[in-house]
Amino acid sequence: MHFSINATLLDGCVLAVLEQGNAYGYSLTQRLRQEIDISESTLYPVLRRLQKDNCLTVYDEQFQGRNRRYYSITPAGRNRLAEYRVEWGSYRAKIDHILVGGMQDG
Repeated sequence: MHFSINATLLDGCVLAVLEQGNAYGYSLTQRLRQEIDISESTLYPVLRRLQKDNCLTVYDEQFQGRNRRYYSITPAGRNRLAEYRVEWGSYRAKIDHILVGGMQDG
């Protein structure tokens, strides 16, 4: 079964990966693909949105004669990630209650 990932959840996943260390776009996509189905074309709008919201900073580094654009989480991004984690815990508990716990009629 395949569950859709909405924009907010994807933002949280990207921030969580970047919390572990800076990454360039392709490597970030590969790290996320280990757990979820995501393409680079899906990822780059997320990165631009998070950058616009001051959750990420961007810098370029030379690699084999080409520039790589790296993304780094900001303090605002860490705060947003903390908020997402709280919200996710609550949301997950509700879904678990329905799917696993079995709601009672009443």
